[in-house]
Amino acid sequence: MNNPDYRPISRVVLSDGFTTLSRQEFALRRRDGTWQQTDREVFERGHGACCLPYDRETDTVVLTRQFRVAVAYAGDDGMMIEAPAGHLDGVDAQTRIRAELEEETGYQVGTLYHVGNYYMSPGSISAYQSLFLAQFTAADKVGKGGGLPEEGEDIAVVHMPLEEALNMVREGRIRDGKTVILIQELALRLARGEAIFA
Repeated sequence: MNNPDYRPISRVVLSDGFTTLSRQEFALRRRDGTWQQTDREVFERGHGACCLPYDRETDTVVLTRQFRVAVAYAGDDGMMIEAPAGHLDGVDAQTRIRAELEEETGYQVGTLYHVGNYYMSPGSISAYQSLFLAQFTAADKVGKGGGLPEEGEDIAVVHMPLEEALNMVREGRIRDGKTVILIQELALRLARGEAIFA
């Protein structure tokens, strides 16, 4: 730990399924110098990686559309449009996202351009997402994509003009945080005339 104002006290596992849910008890030094003891539930799933593939020739991005039960539970229809992503599960971010891109979209990509590591829900989830941009062309298609049925995946591959993706972000039709960051970052870099993803 690099924070002298934080003292972990205990960790109790409440559930250990697809994700681990634990109750973390800790003490935190307040701004006035006093220590306060409290607890919070933390979802521990491990870090992930996400990549937005972009075809410069057609000004098109590749996204996925799949069902997310947590979104359905929140009252929406559960169908989310997202950039391909996956949990690291013990491998480095670049290795994982290359495998996920092929599994979900059927594409292999060359250079991965790291955008950053972002916590999507820091109030309760300990994981961050390593975000990448990559280029692709039609010639990079090596499989059909769609995810792994044995993992309960039924993923539609969605090719979309970048401008349409931006409009869907503005209209609230793309609502996944990591995907929004990547779409806006790509558009910003292109608008600035930067070397494609540098």
